[in-house]
Amino acid sequence: MKHWVTAAAAALYLFSAPLTASAEAMDDAVLNLQHEWATANYKTDGSAKEAAFKALVEKAAALNAQYPNRAEPKIWEAIIRAGYAGAMGGVSSMFNAMPQMKEGLALLQQAEKIDANALHGSVYTTLGSFYYMTPGGFIGFGDDAKALEYLNKAQKVAPDDLDANYFMGDYWMEQHKYKQAVPYFEKVIALPGVANRPVYSEGRKAEAVAKLAEAKKKAH
Repeated sequence: MKHWVTAAAAALYLFSAPLTASAEAMDDAVLNLQHEWATANYKTDGSAKEAAFKALVEKAAALNAQYPNRAEPKIWEAIIRAGYAGAMGGVSSMFNAMPQMKEGLALLQQAEKIDANALHGSVYTTLGSFYYMTPGGFIGFGDDAKALEYLNKAQKVAPDDLDANYFMGDYWMEQHKYKQAVPYFEKVIALPGVANRPVYSEGRKAEAVAKLAEAKKKAH
């Protein structure tokens, strides 16, 4: 009996070790996407930004194809597609940006079904931002009520997350409720940065500083 248990444990270890290694490889690849996104978003301008995001979309899509049953690559492909849409310039943005947002929405909806709490509830934060940033009606899928619903879910899952607070503040800015936005931007500024994502942390906090000043000015 003891020999059987030992053999079974050894077999389980041999089976789980590749899965663990695969999960670690995916985590590393997602972190690399996060670093490249931060550089494209905060350190790159003009046509170079659009080109950087276009290349990142391809890289993110490849990672998602490699790990189709994981939420994290889908979340980050969606975030990167939104960045690509935002970086588009000229006439192309009128025709090409919305398909990127719609593809991103589909990815987030898939990720929500797989693991809604992945990456500190990033799927909720990102869905919320998609719904209030995108036009509604015949153009897009924008929906302020859905945006608030998802942003509230993000607050419950990760109340001390930089993005959960930043986008809640930004949502209230878009609603012209500036006093309601103020505490969220103040919290972003007060929270510690993400240790392994310095460019992102610095960039997001700088955005919060600017938004806070705007909110305070418009609140009076």
